[in-house]
Amino acid sequence: MDKKRIVVSAVVFLILAILVYLQYRHWQSFDWGTFWTQTHRINKFQVVYAVALIYIAYALRAVRWKIFLEPVRPQATIVSLVSPTLIGFAGLALLGRAGEFIRPYLIARRQDLPFSSQLAVWAVERIFDIGAFTLLMVLAIFLPSALPSIPHPEYYVRFREAGFVLIALVAVMTAGAVVIARYGEAIAQWVEERFGHLSSSRHAASLGHRLAQRVREFRLGLNTIRGPVSLLWLTLVSVGMWYIIALAYKAVTHSYGMDALDIPLAQILILMGSSMVGSMLQLPAVGGGSQMATIATLSSVFDVPPEMAASCGILLWLVTFAVVIPAGLFLAHLERLSLRKLSEESHRAEKAELEAPGA
Repeated sequence: MDKKRIVVSAVVFLILAILVYLQYRHWQSFDWGTFWTQTHRINKFQVVYAVALIYIAYALRAVRWKIFLEPVRPQATIVSLVSPTLIGFAGLALLGRAGEFIRPYLIARRQDLPFSSQLAVWAVERIFDIGAFTLLMVLAIFLPSALPSIPHPEYYVRFREAGFVLIALVAVMTAGAVVIARYGEAIAQWVEERFGHLSSSRHAASLGHRLAQRVREFRLGLNTIRGPVSLLWLTLVSVGMWYIIALAYKAVTHSYGMDALDIPLAQILILMGSSMVGSMLQLPAVGGGSQMATIATLSSVFDVPPEMAASCGILLWLVTFAVVIPAGLFLAHLERLSLRKLSEESHRAEKAELEAPGA
């Protein structure tokens, strides 16, 4: 681990420690006996059902990547993409951001494609994820009977404001994607000329060249969307995938059999949103931010007792994020792959792509 990752991990750990301390001060009457009782009373069938839904969502990620590969590798099968998908997300769960390039790296290697092309797909995939979740979130926020029925209706105004922010974000990202699809090379050249004089001692290539390569990669990813039919399928798969993830969240909360956690599906999206925001503050293999954000939302927005909120927040993280680790490690073992080596190789390849002299 380099110095930058050590510093980042130390800062994240410090922030999470402060948050845990503040939660402890806020919950001084926290009853560990009640916590374990609530955890052991969950409906195991509902949890297994949620795990199955999450694995279906991973399969849909492979389906979506297959659609992206259609123009260049029409012979690629969904089954061949499931393994790198599971291994990649297991690497992300265990290594944190250091493992985020494992999935595109493995797919590029197995499909005999340039790594930059799959990095481009990975970047475009993020837009579909954000757009699909925003669509579901907006529908939940603006349904007449959805969020106004939460225990604290005063939060509804904040959620509506967040909905407008998400709509604006998706609109800006969509407009930017359209512009780059049409004028990507011209934009890349302008960026390279404008920032070409800036450089870093750590990288041979200038900042302008690296940014220009990112623009070219993103444009390359957009070129995998072949017409309105491809766009429609990518949208449907993305929305379906996030809807299935929402069903998994609902299955976990309802597994407790408690009125406080009998949260309607429309309001479940609030939990998903808080978990996604919290995931930006994560420690490898430990998490932290996602659980803390989910627990805080359950407690403050839905009036869930502290012990139940803590139990549910941890279980949601295990089911929706960490559950891929056993399958990913098993597949990596079968294929004699090391997640840490894959992470290092993918980052070296990414650095080489950015510093390459050609587009």
